[in-house]
Amino acid sequence: QVQLVESGGGLVQPGSSLRLSCAAFGFTLDDYAVAWFRQAPGKEREGVSCISSDGGSRFDADFVKGRFTISRDNANMYLQMHDLEPQDTAVYYCAADRAEKRLDPDYDYWGQGTQVTVSS
Repeated sequence: QVQLVESGGGLVQPGSSLRLSCAAFGFTLDDYAVAWFRQAPGKEREGVSCISSDGGSRFDADFVKGRFTISRDNANMYLQMHDLEPQDTAVYYCAADRAEKRLDPDYDYWGQGTQVTVSS
């Protein structure tokens, strides 16, 4: 069974760091472009960062502002987040697709999401 499973979310204070992980089960990520999306309460899902199947191309949403870094290996993808702000509060989802879709949300495979809450 093909599955993506996120972990690493939590409640942190503004200015803190978190590292999200996403593990692939039932397939390897070698031939897949991967991305992180997020959805805040009452808002649409939005793309955060993506990385190509060969790891050579990355793209971030404007709001990332250099604070987040996406990375990957053949079984996992990661999102290292620094200097978190309350506006970053959302459920974060990982996604994978054989096609390079950047931050278009039309990915084939999705994780179940992990909650990130930034609050003092």
